[in-house]
Amino acid sequence: MKLTVHALTPERWPDLEAVFEARGCSVARGCWCMYYRVTGKGAYTRPSEAQRQLAHDALKQLAAQDPPPGLLGYHGDTPVGWVSLGPREDYAKLRRSPAMKAVDDRPVWSIVCLVVPSACRGQGVATALLKGAVAYARKRGVKLVEAYPVDKAKEGAPDAPWFGSLAMFDALGFEEVARHQPARPIVRLKLAR
Repeated sequence: MKLTVHALTPERWPDLEAVFEARGCSVARGCWCMYYRVTGKGAYTRPSEAQRQLAHDALKQLAAQDPPPGLLGYHGDTPVGWVSLGPREDYAKLRRSPAMKAVDDRPVWSIVCLVVPSACRGQGVATALLKGAVAYARKRGVKLVEAYPVDKAKEGAPDAPWFGSLAMFDALGFEEVARHQPARPIVRLKLAR
């Protein structure tokens, strides 16, 4: 599927809500892509309605900042996906994550989450979002993009589609740089200037 990709802005907020409220996106609307941005035990793991509203409002505030908290993918004028992308330091929970802890102190932008409604899956939306994220990072002068996909070939791989599959990242030239857990590699892509 051919997509255009745009940074999340306050004007595009209703489009993000449309993606997150779509069928198949219950995990996204549970944390509003704030899970990895906050730290502390229990933060958004089993959110109450009040916590979901706090997460919604927090992401909405981030939409007005630079860099934006992520990008929306559109098929024509229809929003069909989301990718959470930004400087690694914006994702506080990554510091404590056993699977996604830092490999080194090089500055990287992290791709933490991909959200695609059920009706749009299997059409290349996630790959198009990933390509858009790489192009956006390159345009911003980012030198290194990092992600934390699931290696579905490994026994016991978690069912966590929001991370994307290792095969998808491999196909776009990302290279594995670490693996702290058997099914959870850390992959990077160096961006040429």
